[in-house]
Amino acid sequence: MGGKTATKVGQSGLDKKTLLNFLHQMLLIRKFEDKAGELYARGKIAGFLHLYNGEEAVAVGAISALEPHDLVITHYRDHGHATARGLDVKRLMAELFGKATGVSKGHGGSMHFFDATLGFYGGWAIVGGHLPLAVGLGLASNYLRKNQVILCIFGDGGTNIGYFYESLNVAKLWNVPVVFLCENNLYGMGTALHRASAIREVYRKAAVFDIPAERVDGMDVLAMREATVKAVAHARGGGGPYFLEAMTYRFRGHSMADPILYRDKSEVEEWKQRDPIILFQQRLREEGVLTPQDLEQMERETDELVADAVKFAEESPEPPLSDLHEDIYANP
Repeated sequence: MGGKTATKVGQSGLDKKTLLNFLHQMLLIRKFEDKAGELYARGKIAGFLHLYNGEEAVAVGAISALEPHDLVITHYRDHGHATARGLDVKRLMAELFGKATGVSKGHGGSMHFFDATLGFYGGWAIVGGHLPLAVGLGLASNYLRKNQVILCIFGDGGTNIGYFYESLNVAKLWNVPVVFLCENNLYGMGTALHRASAIREVYRKAAVFDIPAERVDGMDVLAMREATVKAVAHARGGGGPYFLEAMTYRFRGHSMADPILYRDKSEVEEWKQRDPIILFQQRLREEGVLTPQDLEQMERETDELVADAVKFAEESPEPPLSDLHEDIYANP
């Protein structure tokens, strides 16, 4: 299922506060997603809802390797990425509710979280459609000498389309500082990777463009951080693009509308044995970093954050009708 032997917590070079913060972020993402799924089922949230359960270590580990001035651009399963980047969960929940206080003013919903002040450039619904935008952001970084690295996150299903190959080709030609991060959860919607891609080791697709690439254990937050730190240093140092394939798994369906008829329950249960949150908790306890009191406090804090987010969303106003013509290219 990918990756090297897990890095020991004590060998990570990270202090206790940082390690506990990683666990806190992963717990917050999981609880936010569980609550969002519950609220969707109750009719409080409309539209599409793609949950991130099981993939938390990818977002937390990778995004922790970035500097504040770096940029993140991602696909429609974006809740975990936004949370890891530091967007306010109250405004994220409000966006799911379609409220005016949401990060996209209630105009975007689940698939279009956005906050330029934190370098979070979306949430894009078209599969692979944001990869050319990532290359453009990288070109701008070079042209304006901003020394920014762009972390571009997408799924394995996005690696079989033209946007992907065109973007990697131009990124290498122009030597742009983009880290391409493929979250390989083994399924593009309901189609297994082996039924859609002639190459099952997705990272090998970068070789045709002479882009350095590696496969990482996406269920291990420290492995994700270590690999991304290396990739970011390569891109920031003028080496051009880098490609990471994170081997991960979504515990829920493609979206809340997915009956999940295409995979065996035994496969899901096998992957749940590698739950990134539970495994990281165990490692932190074994190495004396996490106490029962720490975990109890963390559980309480994340529960409160999610509860406060729901209350904020429910009490927030709807966007006014006058907003209908706001944030568009041209008024009618």
